Amino acid sequence: MHVLVIGSGGREHALCWGVARSPLATRLSCAPGNGGIARLAECVPIGVDDFDGIVAYCRDQAVDFVVVGPEVPLVDGLVDRLEREDILAFGPSARAAILEGSKVFTKELCRRHNIPTAAYERFTDIEAARDYIQDRGAPIVVKADGLAAGKGAIVCETTEQALAAAEDVLGGQFGDAGNEIVVEQFMVGEEASFFALCDGRNALPLATAQDHKAVFDGDKGPNTGGMGAYSPAPVMTDEMCQKTMERIILPTMRAMEQDGRPFKGVLYAGLMITERGPQLIEYNVRFGDPECQVLLARWQSDPLAALIAAAKGQLAGYEVTWSEQAAITVVMAANGYPGDYAKGTGIKGVDAAEAVAGVSVLHAGTILAEDGRLLANGGRVLGVTAQGSNIREARARAYQGVDAIDWPDGFCRRDIGWRAVEREEAEE
Repeated sequence: MHVLVIGSGGREHALCWGVARSPLATRLSCAPGNGGIARLAECVPIGVDDFDGIVAYCRDQAVDFVVVGPEVPLVDGLVDRLEREDILAFGPSARAAILEGSKVFTKELCRRHNIPTAAYERFTDIEAARDYIQDRGAPIVVKADGLAAGKGAIVCETTEQALAAAEDVLGGQFGDAGNEIVVEQFMVGEEASFFALCDGRNALPLATAQDHKAVFDGDKGPNTGGMGAYSPAPVMTDEMCQKTMERIILPTMRAMEQDGRPFKGVLYAGLMITERGPQLIEYNVRFGDPECQVLLARWQSDPLAALIAAAKGQLAGYEVTWSEQAAITVVMAANGYPGDYAKGTGIKGVDAAEAVAGVSVLHAGTILAEDGRLLANGGRVLGVTAQGSNIREARARAYQGVDAIDWPDGFCRRDIGWRAVEREEAEE
């Protein structure tokens, strides 16, 4: 079958990586793709927001299945458009994608259905928000309601920071995404990422992962789209996974179905593991980036077959098998990220990195110049992904790969996976 992946980031490179090894895929395309995806798939210059262009390509090139990677086209209704054209697609409808498209919607759903999450209130009026923040004190979290490229949640250590964040967001920092804000309790615990494939009625838990959102070592600095990830996440024991399914995922699936918004695709729950068990931080309606990279590294059975089963509503009794090995991804970002950064800088040494045992380099923001040079074209640029018998071994290999890459204009965190490594060392 001819499969089209939508997107151009590290998540989409990982999805192409998984689809390419499926015996079901006889042809693979990606719109628009990137410099690394071009090694696996035919990259076509169609933007993720060009729904007419995507449909036309599917018609002209007899595309059998579309995998939508990023959140924006999902929230904007690409899957709805494809389904109207009788083109099978993986991902939620716009009505279901509101779980990520509106934090207010998700928090209200949690409140109605007793799904554990942080206490909160919603505001469009800055004066009311100020009163609430001053009454509650810090630490506290201010979130833009809509999509903000992973940067719309501001953890505030002081009341002054929270007041400033509320003013900035309601004042237009994130455009229309900040027309309404959520101000919520700061939860204490350890974060984890939990993924479930969903077919509208059934939910199949996938492997666990943990990412690092802060830009600097020690989890310092502003949040980013993700500076690294690893799988499995030791904090997600079998008991914790069962509680997450029972208390969070399945109640959400039932609530969405009752609301006429059945959820198909991958439901990604950002969790805080607290003394009271798992609590929902927020939902995403697509694979995480860079969590997708470590999941696809460990996914042993056919990923494409599983995505098709979800899209067709056929997950009942379905099973996915996983490698016993651990996987880790270290993100290399452009200097200055998540603030201003330069594009067009040259990258060398990717082949040398991939010569390290167990290492693959998944591209997130690259392009190929006409002369064949690899150039940076984004904030997060490369995801050096490695496998090993445990997190410590996988991490050592990943940083060997990082050190083989010659990119003076990039940087990375040097402590990805530190919690898991500490646990492994304590158990010796």
